[in-house]
Amino acid sequence: MALLPILRYPDPRLHKKATSVSQVDDSVRKLIADMAETMYEAPGIGLAATQVDVHKRVIVIDVSEDKSTLLAFINPEILERSGEQACEEGCLSVPGIYEKVIRSERVKVRALDLQGKPFTLQAEGLLAVCVQHEIDHLEGKVFVEHLSQLKQGRIKAKLAKQARITA
Repeated sequence: MALLPILRYPDPRLHKKATSVSQVDDSVRKLIADMAETMYEAPGIGLAATQVDVHKRVIVIDVSEDKSTLLAFINPEILERSGEQACEEGCLSVPGIYEKVIRSERVKVRALDLQGKPFTLQAEGLLAVCVQHEIDHLEGKVFVEHLSQLKQGRIKAKLAKQARITA
């Protein structure tokens, strides 16, 4: 396993739409293992392949307290949405920024597992937020783009300042 570099907003590669995985093979399983290691090390609760500059429809999520419930979704798609919730979100590609985003409270998602078998999952609460957030990445959308233009501008300025300080 290897740690992968995480792209930082507003890197234009974060806006590239991911393509479907045609075959779940060892290279996809290695990508998932590397993404999981990267997510845990960061530390985070979700990571999309887009964030590590791999433009395939793959996400990993673990919202458990003890990091024991890794979920991998290959070619995920949301089938149903219901309810509404406002949840404070952060993102490994937008470090240090946390903002409230309104998302569906419950989602039903279909994806392939590590063996390439289809499964569906009903998610609610934090897991539902995380699924929606990571699937947004696969569509080339970063969570801050759910915010007003004014807030987006402030976030870009803050991140640019952080980059100058650490450079």
